Amino acid sequence: MKTVFVTVGTTKFPKLVDTITTLDVIKTLKNLGYDNVQIQTGKDFHKPNIDPLLKNVTVNLQEQSWAVKLLDFDVTINYNTYFDNFEEQIRKADLVISHAGAGSCLDVLRLKKPLIVVTNEDLMDNHQTELAEQLQKDKHLFFCNCNTLVDTLHKDFINLVPHPQPDKNLFSNYLDKCCGFVQ
Repeated sequence: MKTVFVTVGTTKFPKLVDTITTLDVIKTLKNLGYDNVQIQTGKDFHKPNIDPLLKNVTVNLQEQSWAVKLLDFDVTINYNTYFDNFEEQIRKADLVISHAGAGSCLDVLRLKKPLIVVTNEDLMDNHQTELAEQLQKDKHLFFCNCNTLVDTLHKDFINLVPHPQPDKNLFSNYLDKCCGFVQ
């Protein structure tokens, strides 16, 4: 069972959530071997908006989450507003599809998971695109928008370069040097 974890962060990105459940994306994910999709929907999520082209669907409400089974594709989609074990969801995933927030991007890259960042073109000041462009230029991830997600899913993730781990002593070493404690 291969899993995709989708996160929109703490705000709303309904266009990404809806894009994941389009016929084209589901077919592509299934053809790539994915049969489990975990979606962290963010606030104000009310219910799944399944593409009407997807037939033979069962939907179950389970407390604060939704479980959707696409019987024709043998794909399960679980919707949760938030996950208490966010990092664990990333660890269990074979692929992460995320909004372009810096925190989410760095969390995924730190755990060395293949990452597709989907920029939210509806934001007024789309500063997140700059971060996504730079991280793609550095070959750490691929970025796209909702309209180009299917094409991006077909990219070769083998050639992505792991993001360097942070140097936890960098700042303290800099201060030591500035204060004259070390040469």
